[in-house]
Amino acid sequence: MKKLLLTLCIISIIACKQEPNDYLTFSGTITDKNSDSIVVSNKTYSKTIQVNEDGTFNDTLKVESGRYSFYDGGESTNLYLQNGYNLNMTLDTKMFDETIEYKGIGAESNNYLARKSLMEETLFPPSLFDFEEADFKSTLSKISAQKIAFLDENKNIDSTLYAIEKEGLDKFESEYLNYFAKQEERNKKRAAKFADLIGQTSPAFVNYENYNGGNTSLNDLKGKYVYVDVWATWCGPCKAEIPSLKKVEKEYHDKNIEFVSISVDNGRGYKNKSKEAAKEGWKKMIAEKEMGGVQLYADKDFESDFVTGYKINGIPRFILIDPNGNIVNPDAPRPSSPKLKKLFNSLNI
Repeated sequence: MKKLLLTLCIISIIACKQEPNDYLTFSGTITDKNSDSIVVSNKTYSKTIQVNEDGTFNDTLKVESGRYSFYDGGESTNLYLQNGYNLNMTLDTKMFDETIEYKGIGAESNNYLARKSLMEETLFPPSLFDFEEADFKSTLSKISAQKIAFLDENKNIDSTLYAIEKEGLDKFESEYLNYFAKQEERNKKRAAKFADLIGQTSPAFVNYENYNGGNTSLNDLKGKYVYVDVWATWCGPCKAEIPSLKKVEKEYHDKNIEFVSISVDNGRGYKNKSKEAAKEGWKKMIAEKEMGGVQLYADKDFESDFVTGYKINGIPRFILIDPNGNIVNPDAPRPSSPKLKKLFNSLNI
């Protein structure tokens, strides 16, 4: 009897010491899903996971431990994965970054990455690389301190991820200073690229739908400077400029200048990439963010004559046109850039 009990104990101990799974389980629920599938990937790995009609998904993945990208057909976020995880994710695409939450094995590290992404949305000034060098270095030092403090608050994440994050922070300031120097060179090349447009008659937008009703053309605004913002509701950097644009509009509301925002929404980021849904999303965002100025909807998104005339293939893009309809700057500073007010003041706007 004693031998039998001993044998059972040994079997039980062995069972408890089973090796961890050589795969992970990834499940979740997506509210208002953007697609019927999601993609988990990095440079060497990619897996497509089907999303059910009710927004649920569940699959097993065999991975190398590390960082991965999660893409739902509209937006993306970072993951940290390793075999043995049993990770459950929930999110609502209407507030993508703000609603991501994880439970289960591996949740701690992934909730850290989700919170870090939200924190960094407000940490970096949109036009950081437009700062003068002294201001850039000072701001960079403050950002670095905040990032270090955030990581210190999350020392309980996976040790490998912590080491990766710590290594990145150790290099952060020197890398950004290097980027700053390179950006100065890129700015010179970019200015040269658009130099031939300065002083030319501006490409025109004609009868673009106006959020406040009716249609508006560039010709309707002659006699005033026109500062144009080409943007879209799915564009993160575009949305980051909205608060600054509102401040500039308020400061110059009684000056000889019109602020015009032209949406090139083409269905990206909306269910089935529907242009109808995109237009409704455009109207909704203007209302929610209380956007001012002249809000217009481009007739053929990126194929519109105004957009192609300015060689626009990336947004946001800002343009300044003089009261006679001629181009002052085809690649004007962003609203968040200290260089914008310098430009306006030089023109006595």
